[in-house]
Amino acid sequence: MFLALVFTVAACWYGASAGDHMTAGDVVPASAESARADHILATRFHAPRANMILVARARQPVDTAASTAAGVDLERRLAADPAVEHVVSFWSARTPSLRSHDGRAALLLIQLRGGEDEATQAAGRLTPHVTGRQGALEVVANGEAVVRAEIMRQAEHDRLRGELLAMPLTTVLLLLVFRSAVAALLPVLVGALALTGSMAVLRALTMWTPVSVYANSISSALGFALAVDYSLFLISRYREELNAGRNPHEALRVSLRTAGRTVAFSAATVALSLGALLVFPHTILRSIAYGGISVVVLAAAGTLLLLPAVLALLGDRVDRFDVFAHWRPRHFNPPDGSEGHLGSWGRTAVWVMRHPAIVAVAVVAGLILLASPFSHVRFTLFDDRVLPPTSDAGRAGEQLRHDFEANSTVTATAVVLPAFDVRARPEALQDYARRISTLPDVVRVDTATGSYNRGTAAGTEAIPGPAPAGQYLSQHGVRLEVTTRGEPYTPAMRDFARSLRTLPAPAPALVSGPGARLADVQDALANRLPLALVLVTLAMLALVLALTRKPVLALKALLLNTLSLCATFGALVYVFQDGHFADALGGFAIIGATDALLPIMVFCIAFGLSMDYEIFLLARICEEYEACGDTRLAVARGLDRTGRLFTWAAVTFAAVMATLGTSSLLVLKIVGIGLALAVLLDATVVRGLLVPAVMCLAGDANWWTPVHKPEAGTRTSDAPRTLPGPPAIGWDHLSTSERDAHASADTRRTAS
Repeated sequence: MFLALVFTVAACWYGASAGDHMTAGDVVPASAESARADHILATRFHAPRANMILVARARQPVDTAASTAAGVDLERRLAADPAVEHVVSFWSARTPSLRSHDGRAALLLIQLRGGEDEATQAAGRLTPHVTGRQGALEVVANGEAVVRAEIMRQAEHDRLRGELLAMPLTTVLLLLVFRSAVAALLPVLVGALALTGSMAVLRALTMWTPVSVYANSISSALGFALAVDYSLFLISRYREELNAGRNPHEALRVSLRTAGRTVAFSAATVALSLGALLVFPHTILRSIAYGGISVVVLAAAGTLLLLPAVLALLGDRVDRFDVFAHWRPRHFNPPDGSEGHLGSWGRTAVWVMRHPAIVAVAVVAGLILLASPFSHVRFTLFDDRVLPPTSDAGRAGEQLRHDFEANSTVTATAVVLPAFDVRARPEALQDYARRISTLPDVVRVDTATGSYNRGTAAGTEAIPGPAPAGQYLSQHGVRLEVTTRGEPYTPAMRDFARSLRTLPAPAPALVSGPGARLADVQDALANRLPLALVLVTLAMLALVLALTRKPVLALKALLLNTLSLCATFGALVYVFQDGHFADALGGFAIIGATDALLPIMVFCIAFGLSMDYEIFLLARICEEYEACGDTRLAVARGLDRTGRLFTWAAVTFAAVMATLGTSSLLVLKIVGIGLALAVLLDATVVRGLLVPAVMCLAGDANWWTPVHKPEAGTRTSDAPRTLPGPPAIGWDHLSTSERDAHASADTRRTAS
């Protein structure tokens, strides 16, 4: 315990600065074509790239004297800042595309010095000084650097708020579960250990690899929730053994042999499922895998190493201080599985196994109905709309999309020919630009030989600033800038980028821009997804087989988990893509699409969590089957002894995830609500109804194994098995045919 205290203090000190070393996270793989094109544009060409955009709105037209004076002064102050590489505005360039349709707003385009991290820090420092009321102008900021800075600030704020909400909420729920202040505080202590440890691990990882702030928030919530869940299972089994008459030492030994073993398998399940994210080359997914695996290991270590030491010191004092004793009736005695009767979950299992086919069909139909919205999912990459619509960056983004004409600040697609000599073959470049200008939704193509519009042969330069040669030429290549209509990260822009890549070019070409980035992200996901699914499937099957040694149970667990997750995905599309219940969830931007990374992210986390509860249930059912040798009795008793427990565990986990779902960032909101929904759906509908129905239908096939083993639960007595009461539930509730089937099974077992 002393070592745990030292570790917690050291981890808290070291991990406190983790957020300062994290990034918003790249979604485009470094090896993708668009990333390589962006690198060439940044290193070989001199065209300014606006990573900070100011939208300045006035009550009068922006070309009035007062607005012009305020705009010129703002531009002058920006140009004087050492972090600013280049700035251009409507007032200095007089370009129509930099003025809004109503003439009352104008843009300032700023290129910040340095790489992504330096630009993000500069944007975070500059934004408070150049936004708000600036003379006659009201200014809001947008742009890549501004959005990244705001995401990092908001993520850290939401993480701290979530932790402050999660701890007292979890403590109250655990008091309801354990009815003991001592027992309720133990999981919170283990959760705090996992929480501080995860921060230290992520801080250490920032020294070797980029770590996303999303990983920080998700890992913190996941680690705390899992630590509470694992501790809940071990403490509950310990108290059950104490109530059965064992001394504290023996109760702890049995608890570690049963629940402790299950916790170890469960942690391995979640860690391996998260490990599948490492298959993908995206920084966000990899950093979530790093953080998630580390907190799972910490949660399991705290449960299996620290918690037993505390329980050994407490002994039977673990049940002290019942804070609700004053309000609870004196005769209250919870059916926790140690009593001589079935509780509500056991009776539910008995009822389900009377009508297994009807229940199975009804539940599967309901889950398929929930999953149906996923059939019309549309993928995108979240931009500034990941922020709340009421934020300054969100309002600036809306104005850019609706108040200004198509321009290179929002929808530009860049085509780079890094090894093309335009001086030797100018006509080839002209022909290529003309062919690009004929593609659908193209507004204009600008390059070293001029500007090209649809239906025209050539035009004049339309871009303010340096000479065309300085913008579009490098020592060994040329670039083209393609301005298009429409939203940047949409399937239409993705298809446009793909068609542009297939267009014959006078030299090898690289395409970048919003549509190209979306295409690269989806292609990378599609290429690695089969491998990730195979790894997750094999890992889950291997773990369930190692725990149960029953292939049918392993396959059943895999299929039911997949069905449950499909229902979760459908619900997420219905809510966040289609925009239902937006007001009830605190409001968020409805863009009619889903971020391409989110299904993979939610799948790898939720699949492990769903299998987590399946392992706890199967472990107890197998234990009961070894004792009685009857499938129905084993399922009823197993669900009765674990149903209340893993339901409360799911409620506790969902409560922690719900605090993550209160985040103002859309990605964290979707992940938090998605995981909460997946766990609640899995722990109630799937485990409470579908598992008993399917296992009842499978019958003796559940226990088939290719390795011969003596029949479980063989009895020497001919007395019929009964589930003790009240209520008395034995074979009396079965039909004549069901009784005959059980009798035949008993005869076979006795003969063997």
